[in-house]
Amino acid sequence: MLALLGLLFVGSTYYTVEPEEVAVVTRFGKFNRVEPPGLHFKWPLGIEAAERVKADRVEKEEFGFRTETAGVRSTYSTRDYSAESIMLTGDLNQADVEWTVQYKIKDPKAFLFNVRDPRTTLRAISESAMRAVVGDRSVSEVLTVGKAEIETEAEKELQKILDQYDTGLQIRRVKLQDVFPPDQVKPAFTDVEAAKQEREATILKAQENRNRRTPAAIGEASKLISAAEGYQIDRVNRAKGEAERFTKILAEYQKSPEVTRRRLYLEALAEVLPQIEHKIVVDEELRGILPLLELSGKGGN
Repeated sequence: MLALLGLLFVGSTYYTVEPEEVAVVTRFGKFNRVEPPGLHFKWPLGIEAAERVKADRVEKEEFGFRTETAGVRSTYSTRDYSAESIMLTGDLNQADVEWTVQYKIKDPKAFLFNVRDPRTTLRAISESAMRAVVGDRSVSEVLTVGKAEIETEAEKELQKILDQYDTGLQIRRVKLQDVFPPDQVKPAFTDVEAAKQEREATILKAQENRNRRTPAAIGEASKLISAAEGYQIDRVNRAKGEAERFTKILAEYQKSPEVTRRRLYLEALAEVLPQIEHKIVVDEELRGILPLLELSGKGGN
């Protein structure tokens, strides 16, 4: 009997802490110390007690779904968890948000003594934080471009509340598993997404058409500009030549007005007469010109 008591006495004086664990030791129920992995000794007969905590292991909580077997082809529970995943967005629509929270214990003492049920507390705070973040965004942001921002803000908000409660937990990551509209409105959202894709395709087609036609338009514009510049130069040079010609004629006219006037008259006749089909030359002293004119036929009309 004494040997058995001695064995129990000796056996209660040491304990082993496994890797990824630490031991929180209490003396008469009050926190005393934290021991790392390895073999340790304590006061027997209930004077000291050691409670092991997996402080170096990253744990995970799932919301809106449950994983039954993890692997290359994970299987998930068929139970309905929509009560924790259906959320109201900022534009008063609904979204089914599934997410995971990865965490570890950074303060074993706070984890054991400050909160009665840390896991339940973590889940409640996680739901509250995620609903607050989702409630500040439109359903389009939640379903499409806003996922990364939602993860970041939810992680910050969750860690902030956990630190306020001094739970001893550290959030490693908040990850959106899947986000989709509720079953009742999935057809409408499918139509919206199809319309968005059609819009994007139309925009890409328009951009392609613009990229193809812009160089041709630029070339045509350059051609027209070059032609206009050439026409401008030609007109300016011709105007300068005409001005110079008239200046020279004016100088000659001032020297010999009568001669210059006659020369201009003759030059004008030389330019006009070749364009006349029928010509009649008469003496300036002739008084009766009618007998010489062809008044019958076409000319008489």
